[in-house]
Amino acid sequence: MGTGWASQHNAAWRSTAVTVGTSILAVTIALLAGAVFIAVSGHDPIESYRALWNGAFGSRRAVGETLAASVPYIFGGLSFAIAYRAGMFNIGIEGQMVMGGLAAGLFAGWDLGLPAVVYVPTSMALALLAGGLWGSIAGVLKAATGAHEVITTIMLNYLAFRLLSFTVLETDKHLPVDPQLQATHMAPPEARLPIILSGTRLHAGLIVGILAAILLWYLLFRTTFGYNVRTVGLSRGAAAYAGIRWGSTVVAAMFVSGGMAGLGGGSETIGLLGQQYNSPQGYGFTSIAVGLVGRNHPIGVIAAALVFGVLRSGSNAMQNQVGTSREIVLVLQGLVILAIAGLAASGRIKAWWARRRRTTMPTDEFSNTIGVEPGVTPEL
Repeated sequence: MGTGWASQHNAAWRSTAVTVGTSILAVTIALLAGAVFIAVSGHDPIESYRALWNGAFGSRRAVGETLAASVPYIFGGLSFAIAYRAGMFNIGIEGQMVMGGLAAGLFAGWDLGLPAVVYVPTSMALALLAGGLWGSIAGVLKAATGAHEVITTIMLNYLAFRLLSFTVLETDKHLPVDPQLQATHMAPPEARLPIILSGTRLHAGLIVGILAAILLWYLLFRTTFGYNVRTVGLSRGAAAYAGIRWGSTVVAAMFVSGGMAGLGGGSETIGLLGQQYNSPQGYGFTSIAVGLVGRNHPIGVIAAALVFGVLRSGSNAMQNQVGTSREIVLVLQGLVILAIAGLAASGRIKAWWARRRRTTMPTDEFSNTIGVEPGVTPEL
């Protein structure tokens, strides 16, 4: 039993290493291709990338901004990853972030005089619950009616935006909102995620995000629920044959997916901004790219989120110092995704070619490839 556990443990770590390595390779390819675009635009790629690096890591404040910019991408990437593992394409991450941020902002906006040890966890729990319930709507519709989650989550995005506008513009003073500012009330210090790097805006949401990634990794690869989710995502028929309830698994996966997004919205509200504004931040759609670049693996998502945080925080310095348009960052993001897709396609082609060789290879040649002398029956 111990040997089997060790073998599974090593296999899991090898899978993690391959995921991270593939993401690094994809980013490297994208940067090399991006250098060509920068050169064509009339700028020096080396100077542009140097400015990008300095803007992201050139000072204590820059490091704080880069890591703070990575936080919502961690949660958003995790949200996409868990849904994708269940065979769902969650386009509604932005709406789920809005609902999570709104729930956290409304609770934190009431100055209840609670200690931070109660205020902060409760706000984040409400964010998780709000995002999870919002995400599970698409899961219920999928399980009950077969409605495609891409359509339902897009529609739920716009509904979330309208609910946000309606709430913060409420003028009857029943809620802790400021219609003039179009935002919830500023959260008191006791309701804010603490700053973990002095002199910067980096808050404890980064720690929460890393812990959430570790927990999700354990959930996916070390629990029965994770096995069910992955089986449902790979084959609905196989899941049914194994006795796995497809509908309830899809709903649960979408609840977890929405909960991760809700935590991302809550961390921005009570961490970076202090209140929820009537303006979605646009993290949700970029988070889809983060999940894809991270190969839908929780550890890979952390690495991918850091890359996108670097691009986001360093783009201004690249434009201000060198003159390279910050829009080139969008090109780099697209190139990263293309590189990931290309690497995945090459892996599938290689696997297909290996299978084809095994099916067409003469018996003697196949025996040689596995270390057996031609014409000799191997001992069992």
